[in-house]
Amino acid sequence: MTIHTRSETAVLAISICLMLTACSSGSNNASVTAAASCDTTAAQALQVCIGSVNAAQAACYSEQDSACDDGNADIIDAQATLQSTLKNSCTDGEFMGLSVDAAAGRLQADCKAQPDSIAWRTFGGPQGAVWPSATPEQRDCLQTAHETASQFFDDGLMAINTCLAEETCDASAVTRTQKAAAVSAAATITAACPALADLIAVEPDTYVAMTEDQIDCSVAVLHDNVAPLDLTCGPSNVDVMPARGEWRMIVLDGDKWGTMCGDGTDYAIHIRLAPDGYPVDNVLVALEGGGVCLFEDDCRSRIASSPQLFNAQDARPLGSGIVSDDTDNPFANWTKVYLPYCNQDVFMGGGVFETFSDFEVPRYGAVNLRAGMRVTRDIIWNEMDAAGGAGFRPDQLTALFGGFSAGAYGTIYNYHFVLDILQWARTAAFPDAGGALDNGTAAGVRSLGPIKIPAWGVQSYLPSYCFSGDCAVGPDLYRAMSPRLLQVPQQQMLILSNQKDNTQQRDAFFTDEPQWINAMRSAYCDTKDLPGVQWYLTSDSVNSVHVVTIRDEFYYGSVAGESMADWFLRAVEDPTSLTDRAEEGNFVIDIPGSLPFPCTLP
Repeated sequence: MTIHTRSETAVLAISICLMLTACSSGSNNASVTAAASCDTTAAQALQVCIGSVNAAQAACYSEQDSACDDGNADIIDAQATLQSTLKNSCTDGEFMGLSVDAAAGRLQADCKAQPDSIAWRTFGGPQGAVWPSATPEQRDCLQTAHETASQFFDDGLMAINTCLAEETCDASAVTRTQKAAAVSAAATITAACPALADLIAVEPDTYVAMTEDQIDCSVAVLHDNVAPLDLTCGPSNVDVMPARGEWRMIVLDGDKWGTMCGDGTDYAIHIRLAPDGYPVDNVLVALEGGGVCLFEDDCRSRIASSPQLFNAQDARPLGSGIVSDDTDNPFANWTKVYLPYCNQDVFMGGGVFETFSDFEVPRYGAVNLRAGMRVTRDIIWNEMDAAGGAGFRPDQLTALFGGFSAGAYGTIYNYHFVLDILQWARTAAFPDAGGALDNGTAAGVRSLGPIKIPAWGVQSYLPSYCFSGDCAVGPDLYRAMSPRLLQVPQQQMLILSNQKDNTQQRDAFFTDEPQWINAMRSAYCDTKDLPGVQWYLTSDSVNSVHVVTIRDEFYYGSVAGESMADWFLRAVEDPTSLTDRAEEGNFVIDIPGSLPFPCTLP
């Protein structure tokens, strides 16, 4: 692979402009420049910026074993050039009704997000976890993958922008060209990287498909009218638009989204946009709980006794604690999203059928979750663009992404998707009562990981920096995630549980209560100092309590002098000041065999 230098990147940018027939570096092209519309110039400027940042990121990983820092001169120059181009070519309101400053901010955000996403899945996150330990041959492989994806993105965006600029855009021709280019890109990567999935979890065709989705998002950033194209991202992708302040169930078309519940029915989500007068881009996402079936006998039993566990359309949003509309709840007027749980796979399933002796269980949990999040994104995007102002900016959105019990497992396994792919930078995760602790035996989470990850088609849905069987274990995943957290202060893993939790104990195969309590206390002490990892442990030693954030008595109650509601609010408004909340309580007395925390509590 060739790593472009700063000067080479500039030449590349000029070449792209010339191919698009609208940039000028001399008097001979003055008439072309003058004729170029604001929309055309914006499209060209974004493409040039993304190309420059892609080249810069490749160089940073190659030269310093990590992503570029905020002071990288090439990226600063690319962003500044994009901004000045828009200021020189557009007036307020000319680009999608936005002010020039808002338009520049929107495009600059996309110019950062798309290269970041490509680089992070290639090199192992913003921390570059894969690259430093790679062999020279593996580095060549990763560099080829990155270069191919970057070029594929550039060519695809150029083709779509060119088509939309024409009086008649042949959507079928664009699609055929794009699919042929995708096949070619995947073949190029496969030739250089026959073991790409062993390095970063994804096969070449999946790797390229993820880039295709990114192209569609950039197109949506640039164009408010994308007809006749059928994009996978943006306002044009919205099938149902809910009213502000009212819950709406949206059933996802399985043919369009690739989604499916355990009983074969279509997946559905519930969404309530923030009421009028409140920011729609403050978002609380809650993942439903409901246990897990792992083996033939328990799956057969659940299908027979609790068929509702395999259907999303029967689920209804919760209305207490953190998800309540109570005036005391600081998140009462946020946009709220409820993602039902219908595959009994802790939101991990990658779209496969697990076959038992005489029946199958669709394992589509991660597919459903991600489709639900994309639908949510596009609805918010549509609402914000229609409302005027600065429009939708994923980097400006503030979110809490969490879940209960099985939904907590789903939170820790999918948090990277929100940060790395959706690029919702200001998002904190809150797994409640799903710590995925290992009991240290052959019948534990660590032992099940290598079995269920391939059986459920999970690998490509885990982060490129943690996808082995051990990554099914909560504390192991916390350690892998920690180096990529705190890029902004809100990026934190907020772990919550009552210490006495017989349901969580049973689901994680712990044989007795003291063993579970001691394991949780050890997990806290082992991970409490990880950057970006915070704990809130309630201390009812009399009652087994499973899930605490939706129980008013705990949500508005206090641990170590701070209520859970205030703690969450601080995580959003003043995250750098957040501290762990945990107490010894009466466990040692009430539950013989329980041991004190093996570390000093805050």
